[in-house]
Amino acid sequence: MPCTVGSLTAFGHLRGQVRLPTGQLVVCGCVAVRGGDESSDWLDFYVPVGALDNAGLAYWDGRPFFRSDVMDDWLAAIGKETFTRAAFSLGVVGFEVSGCSDAATLAGQMPQERGIGYLLPVDGTLHYGAANT
Repeated sequence: MPCTVGSLTAFGHLRGQVRLPTGQLVVCGCVAVRGGDESSDWLDFYVPVGALDNAGLAYWDGRPFFRSDVMDDWLAAIGKETFTRAAFSLGVVGFEVSGCSDAATLAGQMPQERGIGYLLPVDGTLHYGAANT
């Protein structure tokens, strides 16, 4: 079943497969988390850590959290493509980042120090600030 607004509405949580930037086909999931108002809706797309292990993709380099520049850039590219079809007010990229920030708090300003990646639209243009700490 394709990942569409209709399928997310009907089933709430979709599971499937995706090809990583390294070429491996792995399991993934997508879930819509609806808040009380439009500003608190979240769309979570994820690849389980076990799938990354099985694919041999390194995602931990000794820092106090998981990170893979390859995965972050790939996920950011997915977010950028999504933005061309359905604009959003904030996207975050990284390990377990859902709900970690909100567009109102950022007020259109990209954080200088970033433990996660941010997809932040400014005047209709989406900017990506990769994690840098």
